[in-house]
Amino acid sequence: MEYRFLGRSGLKVSALSFGAWVTFGSQLDEDLAYECMKVAREAGVNFFDNAEVYAHGRAETLMGKAIRRAGWKRSDLVLSTKIFWGGDGPNDRGLSRKHLLEGTDAALERLGVRYVDLIFAHRPDLHTPIEETVRAMSYLVDRGKAFYWGTSEWSAEQIMAAYAVARREHLVPPTMEQPQYNMFHRRRVERDYALLYREIGLGTTIWSPLASGILTGKYERGIPPGSRATVPGYEWLRERFESAEGREHVAKARRLRPIADELGCTLPQLALAWCLKNPRVSSVITGASRPEQVRENMGALEVVPRLTEAVMERIEEVLQNRPEPPEDFR
Repeated sequence: MEYRFLGRSGLKVSALSFGAWVTFGSQLDEDLAYECMKVAREAGVNFFDNAEVYAHGRAETLMGKAIRRAGWKRSDLVLSTKIFWGGDGPNDRGLSRKHLLEGTDAALERLGVRYVDLIFAHRPDLHTPIEETVRAMSYLVDRGKAFYWGTSEWSAEQIMAAYAVARREHLVPPTMEQPQYNMFHRRRVERDYALLYREIGLGTTIWSPLASGILTGKYERGIPPGSRATVPGYEWLRERFESAEGREHVAKARRLRPIADELGCTLPQLALAWCLKNPRVSSVITGASRPEQVRENMGALEVVPRLTEAVMERIEEVLQNRPEPPEDFR
């Protein structure tokens, strides 16, 4: 396993990590969640990602049970949670001080730990002053309930505003962002955050590296039974796959398969290795519903050295979506 610094911080996270989105509590029961996490840990994964909203909190409960069952040393793990959607009450969602503090306590109880290493503001909250959010996150870090805080799916402008508030008020600034990043979703990571990497040392823990499964190739013949697009509550995925853009992405994934074959890897391994090739990516969050999928995903590390400049250009010829660099980077 390769370990990368989380941005400009001194924390090292496994280049490939394991997350609970979709699968935990929806596709995985307690035993299967344990087996998948065990395989990931044996491969060297130290970063395990979660959120209060995943399976309405059950994902955190399952992950906590797996950690206790395995008997892993807490200091060997990097655990995260994300706060925004905590329930249906008027103060159970958003980034108010009340919900950030109460939501964090509830998440820690479900995970069965005293602290998380990383805590994320799961989305921007347009109804809460950013200073209130920064102060609450800084408080959580100061009290040892989290070691680092960051954002997820925030714009570069919003992250920079939070950073400026923290520096002005002598608070703890955001360390990392968790954006979507894959072969079809590139602009934010490759272009919009460019100044943030340089100016504040932003780290990234990217999600959906396989484009919700399109880059596994399993949707080339339609939507198979048992896939995440058939999971209740994820009907929006089916709509995305069946859209014109979705069909275009499926076609591109089909054209990428021969490249994977030539490299001696699977299509998912190629897609994960492509994300790992970006030095601005601190960790690629993988997901799986079976231990065999975890093993396959971990094999992507061996593919990265095979992605020569020539191979990357062949991939670009298929994708045709390279973002333009920012003006001051040209």
